[in-house]
Amino acid sequence: MFFVALSFSYICRALGGVIMKTSITQIERRFDISSSVAGLIDGGFEIGNLFVILFVSYFGSKLHRPKIIGIGCAIMGAGSILTALPHFFMGYYRYSSETHDNTSDNSFLTCLSDQTSSFTETPLEVMRKGCEKQSESYMWIYVLMGNMLRGIGETPIAPLGISYLDDFAKEGQSSVYLGALNAVTMIGPILAFLMGSLFASMFVDIGYVDMSSIRITPQDARWVGAWWLGFLMSGLLSIISSIPFFFLPRNPNKPQKQKRKISATSCGLKADEEENQTANLTNKRQDVTLTGFLKSVKCLLINHLYVLYALYTLIASSSYIGSFTYLFKFIEQQFGQTASQATFRLGVIILPSMAGGMFLGGYLFKKLKLTIVGIAKFGLLTSSITFLLHLLYFILLCESKSVAGLTLTYDGLSPVSSHANVPLSYCNSDCNCDESQWEPVCGDNGVTYLSPCLAGCKSSSGNKKSAVFYNCSCIEASGFPSTNFTAHLGECPIHEICKTNYYIYVSVQFLLAVFGAMGSVSHIILIVRIVQPELKSLAMGFHSLIIRTLGGILSPIYFGAMIDTTCIRWSAPTCGSKGACRMYNSILFG
Repeated sequence: MFFVALSFSYICRALGGVIMKTSITQIERRFDISSSVAGLIDGGFEIGNLFVILFVSYFGSKLHRPKIIGIGCAIMGAGSILTALPHFFMGYYRYSSETHDNTSDNSFLTCLSDQTSSFTETPLEVMRKGCEKQSESYMWIYVLMGNMLRGIGETPIAPLGISYLDDFAKEGQSSVYLGALNAVTMIGPILAFLMGSLFASMFVDIGYVDMSSIRITPQDARWVGAWWLGFLMSGLLSIISSIPFFFLPRNPNKPQKQKRKISATSCGLKADEEENQTANLTNKRQDVTLTGFLKSVKCLLINHLYVLYALYTLIASSSYIGSFTYLFKFIEQQFGQTASQATFRLGVIILPSMAGGMFLGGYLFKKLKLTIVGIAKFGLLTSSITFLLHLLYFILLCESKSVAGLTLTYDGLSPVSSHANVPLSYCNSDCNCDESQWEPVCGDNGVTYLSPCLAGCKSSSGNKKSAVFYNCSCIEASGFPSTNFTAHLGECPIHEICKTNYYIYVSVQFLLAVFGAMGSVSHIILIVRIVQPELKSLAMGFHSLIIRTLGGILSPIYFGAMIDTTCIRWSAPTCGSKGACRMYNSILFG
């Protein structure tokens, strides 16, 4: 029964974590923040975990473990719900400087030759209105607080749950339980990917605005999906998962394994000798004091195998956490997939292979009866294979899109070395365009222009998503043979070779998932085998502390900061601030 309850809590924990990862891009756009700030929000989970991980791992093992896990699940659910609340406090999402009321009229987007554009005038009232609007972007702090609370609640689930299983499982069955637990846990990410795909295809204010008035599509860089729905659902499920733990006993039966009595001063090195000494009288008091806690930590730090294990997993997890945080943004920018498409395909293809890899890893350990050295060699083998597979990514990178004003001159004839301050061309210099406007159109020549005005388009027909613009002088200047020189609303599609690369990329991800999941079981088994039995919970907690502090908190921030340096177009600043990135240099990002 404990295994069933723990599996449900693991599913909810994974569900909330993956929902956050799949929503990072949506959160960036909704709150108009950079990737480094989004990385800080993502790292908030680890910050919350950091506050309590050591004490929960050490003192929690001496208390009623199932009830502590139940309390943690309830707090985790409350944090997910808090993350979603800013959506209900903010106004409707404004994806451009114009109001939704004007979206049926495309005349304001076209070239206004020999006229004074309203964009060249910036009244003080408009600036003040924009500055007031910007104050809503600080609502991301509530998302950070909710993620921190979710991290606090998640803390006791893994160290107390796994130590409880290992204490009361029959001899030799721990690896099977852990393999099955990790396999069942994959249900959470699968649900998260499916939910993320569905919600990303829904407009953020669905149910509140008339969808026929929305001009943008999921392919647009300004699109924001209904990110808040995933957090609400994962929060409710987490609260439900907490209920069974309050009805489970502290000890279902006597531990199946003979435990060695250890002294905090000896680190368990002379356990059998001290068992008959007076240490038993002092240990009972000392183990629940701060002194006993500090001496137990010292025992871990002088364990050379444990220290090496922590360093290795820190490097590996930093890479995994940082890259997975921005995986969906990468696929959108590199291969031209929408957030919904990327989320769905990865969830359906990758996660079942991870579940199979974890189950296979647990089965192999039981079948081969590997020693500690054998387990370490198995981990080395799988890690080496995944490293070699990662090298294949470099040949799958796509060239940056052909975008006039960013990668090409406005006449579409010459590439530019610097993406900043590309001068206007003779084809649009008299159009009085607002160069900060983002309303991309795809010309018949295959070049994307940042707005119909900057393409030199003089007229338009249709409205909203089906708008077509005619007599575009910059398309004519590029030498493209045509009669109308037209452009359609939206960015141009990526090259066919990039679509082929995407399917190869997914195939590589499949292989990575299988071998990476097989190796992950070795990591879990190692940590409970290289320390004294009574230090298992503390060892897992201290290991989580290292991973979360130096990997989970820092890696999304510095990965995000590096990604920000590859941005070639930011959203129009309000009151001098920098918003979210609209487009990246594909090669540098890759």
